[in-house]
Amino acid sequence: MIGIVVVSHSHALATAAVGLASEMVADGNQPVIVVAAGLDETTFGTDAVSVSEAIAAADSADGVLVLLDLGSAVLSAELALEFIDPEVAERVTLTSAPLVEGLVAAVVTAATGASLDAVATEAERGLLGKQEHLGAGPAPETAAAVESGQSVEVVVSNQHGLHARPAARLVGLVNGFDARVTVTDVDTGHGPVDAGSLSMVATLNAIRGHLLRFAAEGPEADEALAAIQDLATENFGDDEPARFPKRLGAPVEGDNGGSGLDVAFGPAVLASGLVDVSGYVAGDNESARLDAAVEAVAGELRRLRDASPDLGGIFEAQLALLTDPQQLKEIREVLDRGASAVNVWQKVFDRLAQRFEELHDAYQRERAQDVRAVRDRVLRHLTHTTEDSPIEVETEQPAILVVPELDAATAATLDGKRFAGVAVRAAGATGHGVIVARSRGIPLITGIGDVDVPAGAVVAFDARKGSFEIEPDVERVRATIAERVAEQEQAAIEAELPAVTVDGRTVAVLVNVGTVHDALAVRGADGSGLVRTELLFGERRTAPTVAEQVEAFRAVAAALPGKPITIRTWDVGGDKPLPFLPQDHEDNPFLGERGLRAFRRQPELLRDQLEAVRQIAAEIPVHVMFPMVTTADEVAWALDELGPRPDGLKVGIMIEVPAAALRVATLTPDLDFVSIGTNDLTQYVTATDRTNPAVAALADGLDPAVLQLVDHVVRNAGVPVGVCGDLASNPQAAVILAALGVHELSAIAPQVPLVKARLREADLRLIDTAAVLAARDGDQVRGLL
Repeated sequence: MIGIVVVSHSHALATAAVGLASEMVADGNQPVIVVAAGLDETTFGTDAVSVSEAIAAADSADGVLVLLDLGSAVLSAELALEFIDPEVAERVTLTSAPLVEGLVAAVVTAATGASLDAVATEAERGLLGKQEHLGAGPAPETAAAVESGQSVEVVVSNQHGLHARPAARLVGLVNGFDARVTVTDVDTGHGPVDAGSLSMVATLNAIRGHLLRFAAEGPEADEALAAIQDLATENFGDDEPARFPKRLGAPVEGDNGGSGLDVAFGPAVLASGLVDVSGYVAGDNESARLDAAVEAVAGELRRLRDASPDLGGIFEAQLALLTDPQQLKEIREVLDRGASAVNVWQKVFDRLAQRFEELHDAYQRERAQDVRAVRDRVLRHLTHTTEDSPIEVETEQPAILVVPELDAATAATLDGKRFAGVAVRAAGATGHGVIVARSRGIPLITGIGDVDVPAGAVVAFDARKGSFEIEPDVERVRATIAERVAEQEQAAIEAELPAVTVDGRTVAVLVNVGTVHDALAVRGADGSGLVRTELLFGERRTAPTVAEQVEAFRAVAAALPGKPITIRTWDVGGDKPLPFLPQDHEDNPFLGERGLRAFRRQPELLRDQLEAVRQIAAEIPVHVMFPMVTTADEVAWALDELGPRPDGLKVGIMIEVPAAALRVATLTPDLDFVSIGTNDLTQYVTATDRTNPAVAALADGLDPAVLQLVDHVVRNAGVPVGVCGDLASNPQAAVILAALGVHELSAIAPQVPLVKARLREADLRLIDTAAVLAARDGDQVRGLL
């Protein structure tokens, strides 16, 4: 990396300019900047000897750029070149760039590792942006990402976008070719960035449906672009790992996994999640120390990857984070200047984790956990605090591991014979550690918060109820475990039986469908209560034709032969973009043009979808429902767009907005049903974003305020009422919803047998709904059950 010298008549001016420019790049990643300014801190002037000393201090094999302010500063700098070694002088460039704007451009460009000529050019362009804005000069040049002009465009079709795992596969692919490849997110305008750097690719925040443009130059540019296209057609290799145990009850033989239950107890083993680096002493060769630690961790991650084929992508992503060549190059450059490996590694990975946490998508924000996991594994090697097992436990009975957050490596190697379960303080269900633990059937609860847990104290949790106890009634917990085991086994056997309660109420239990696989995988569903059309077609850059939509609906119906399917029209907006329906930026998209609202100004896509619904309704039992409805005028408009209804086609709306719930009677005169979307209804009632860990606990679907609205809808709708939000997937909540009069529940596929089984055991006459609706909070509701 080049060095930079600032020559100014004013020491204060130069120091302030350096401070401003340094703010533009991350700590530990800026070039060496030396000031030669003023005759002293308060006297104006320049001194050739001081300038020569500054050049020597900033000298680098890559060169030195000298920025100057006024006339005599130029003379002092030219004279300084006479005082220094000619070999050093040969690699010094004096620039006429403006001091402040040029310095900012120089520091930012140098931080990328650019050459001296490239940095000097960018510094001299420092005024172009200001000149263009004020009409005082030529427009700035627009440099192409690569000069060859070769490029391809691909669509991100992964459900959670180009997050760590698919990004890692992309980076690994790109680095295998003799080519320079850049990538730009066309939809956001972000980029181009180096496609061979995981930290840059992953933090593009390219979500599902975004169009990416890859450009390449070099001997193997064509091959690289062709390989990228192939990788994109395979969802960048992003096969979603199994989130549920492959079988109920005991784990697969030899797996050392868990029971697959949602309840567990045992003595608490505390893991702080922090690596003690206080005793680390930097040595003479910190780069070699770090290289050894990185190589050791790489070996560990490769062994974990190879031992877990279904989950190998998680460890492949961590491996790519660990070995990111650009990041390692920058770290080594800092270490070569005498920094501590522990301090630099920690700072760089803390900064990268923060960048992930600032992303919009909740799933990608949780990838910061992977960054911290890689950070800590290397720090343990540097400080020699590694263990054969990630967690040591010395208890006579299986323990409960209590951790701030669960990393994937710990979850993958946790011995199910020694640990009964894991309690995670952080909220969030999509962290890689959580996914791995659930795939192994390890009982787990997240979001227990900052509760004080004494080491060795017996603790118990019930994830179904959201409860975590210290010193519980152990016999009661044992009884609960026995009940859950029996419940799982019996639910699987009786999945096809109808859900008829003890008091004779039949409740339809359906499945939420985002892909045809969801419909194929479910056992016992009475149909589909929610077909998410935006997921069926969300990876496309162009709108599906009527015929294509009919074919997709037919495939879902074929997976549920003879059973009705409920098609929700395009639910776009908020966190659900549709690439073929561009929307203007909104400061608060969850309160903007979502769902049906988005089509009032451009109804063509909705009309095509409704035509497909009418056609498929002639073949199979179909319901259609419109999302995010607020007013009777919106209902009337939607019905006009639908036109004459074919025989058997039932029409409804989703109740997600509190205003719609309160005035439901004015919305339903021409409808056949309504379905309550408890996810959005809960967020709007409690004013919380359930993906935000700071307030996620407030977004409780069992909050009495939410249940009061459900009760109001049931009493006043005048048509059958269903629930298709997450609350319907909770067996405990399903009983409350049925007791309130809900007619049907639409759950995620794995929960359908359990929801049906729980309803068959329930006597709704014994549910004190008045007490439930009058409860203080969601916890009291759970207590009443």
